[in-house]
Amino acid sequence: MAEYVPRDCCVTGVKHEGTAHGEMKNIGETETYLSYPKDGSTQRAIIILTDVIGHGFINAQLIADQLAANGFFVVMPDLFHGDPVPLNRLGDFDMMKWFQGPPGHSPDRVVPVVDSILKEMRGSMGCKKIGGVGYCFGGHHVVLQLKEGKLDAGFVGHPSHVKGDEFRAITKPLSIAAAETDSLFSPTQRHEAEEILAKTGKPYQVNLYSGVKHGFAVRADLSIKQNKFAKEQAFIQAVTWFNEWL
Repeated sequence: MAEYVPRDCCVTGVKHEGTAHGEMKNIGETETYLSYPKDGSTQRAIIILTDVIGHGFINAQLIADQLAANGFFVVMPDLFHGDPVPLNRLGDFDMMKWFQGPPGHSPDRVVPVVDSILKEMRGSMGCKKIGGVGYCFGGHHVVLQLKEGKLDAGFVGHPSHVKGDEFRAITKPLSIAAAETDSLFSPTQRHEAEEILAKTGKPYQVNLYSGVKHGFAVRADLSIKQNKFAKEQAFIQAVTWFNEWL
C-alpha cells in the first residue's frame, strides 16, 4: 500500500447544516471538542481522529454530537496544531508541502498528540473503554493506535494510506466503511486489507457502500439520496460496532 500522497478528494465536499452542542476545551496544549452523553458518563468513550479539515469542521462536530446522543463520551482533538486544511481549498494549495512541512503533519507530529489525549482519557477523564473513529487521514491513525493496543476497538471510514503491515499488526477489533470509488482505498487495497484482517484472528468488518466516493461519511452532498443513505448507514455501522466491543 502506497505512501502518503494527498489528493483533492481529501479536502473537497459539502458543509452540512446543523448546530454543534459540544464544547471546546484545551487538554494540555491541544484544543479539543468534547461532547457528553445525556447521563454525563465518561466511562464509554470515543476519540475521533478527523480528516484534514479538522476538529473545528461542523460536519465532524455533528458526528461527535450524534455519537454522544448514542451514549458515548466523545473527544475530538486538533491533530494539526491549529493548521487544518480549509474545505475545498484547491488551486495553488500545496497539500504535499502541508503534509511534509516543515513543520508538517506526518505521524511523528500527530501520534504524540493522540497519545497525550489518550493518556488523559485513561487517567483524569475516567474513560474505561475507548473506541477510535477515524476518517480519511484520521483512519490511518486509528489503525496505528490499534497496533499499539491503545484503543479497545476501531472504526474507520474511507481510510487513507494504511499499509498492509499496519493492518496486520492490529490487536483489537476493526470495522471499515469503504467507498465504491476511492483512489486512496482502492478495490485492490481493500481486498488486500480483507485478506490480511482475516488472518489476524481479530474481529473485523468491511462494508462497501455503492455509488459513493472517498469522504462520503463526513463530507457527502446529502441532497443526493444515495449519499445520505450511505453516510447514515456508515454511522449506524460505527455505533453498532462500539455497542458490541466497548
